[in-house]
Amino acid sequence: MRTAYCTHPGKIRSHNEDSVGVYKGENCLLAVVADGMGGHAAGEVASKMAVDLSAQRFMEHEGTFTREKAEIWLNHLVRGINLRLYEHAESHDTCKGMGTTFAAALCTNEFIAVSSVGDSRIYIWKHSQPLKQITEDHTFVNELLKTGQITEDEAAGHPKRNILMRSLGTEPTIALDTAIVEWSSWSHVLLCSDGLSNKLTDERLTEIMSKSMNLEEKTEMMVREANHAGGEDNISVILISNDRDGEK
Repeated sequence: MRTAYCTHPGKIRSHNEDSVGVYKGENCLLAVVADGMGGHAAGEVASKMAVDLSAQRFMEHEGTFTREKAEIWLNHLVRGINLRLYEHAESHDTCKGMGTTFAAALCTNEFIAVSSVGDSRIYIWKHSQPLKQITEDHTFVNELLKTGQITEDEAAGHPKRNILMRSLGTEPTIALDTAIVEWSSWSHVLLCSDGLSNKLTDERLTEIMSKSMNLEEKTEMMVREANHAGGEDNISVILISNDRDGEK
């Protein structure tokens, strides 16, 4: 597996509340994107804590991940991070109300365990196929969309599209969306914060993924185009390629 990642404050904000991490183990890899929220520096605290705790738990793990073990491990990870963030916010006045989105992909050569909270996304891309979102946005607008109250075009420009229905650290317990996704050679996984997905359409992301460029060049192009489209938010991208049979 090959990886590339980038996080950028964007063109408007003076600081970056996104945090990213990519950690490699024996025949597996953990990638995490977290988009923090909260007053003052609390958003940065929340996202960094989420990524740092992910790294710590991953490095402590021993043994091989089966599909069942990967799903259980990821569920325990997300629940543990949520409680740690909540307790930290409750005991530190400067962090009251802090929280973060969270998107994690635990990758082996044969499968990916994915879990997300909020509106940071995970996509899978296979050559000659459109990019496919494999996580669900936990947003007010997505609830309207799922119940047929608005169309996809209306959702894209909805004034309340940034209202989250779920985030890490704001409540002591959290509902989980964890799944196992199979992936083959030449498949790619994309993790991103909404600073990217709100600016580039799935069609444009597919076009970039299809280009004859390396992973670093693709992440740089995505961030550059998101900034060109306004860059009002922090932008974070992780790309992972399943190239166990060689590079393509």
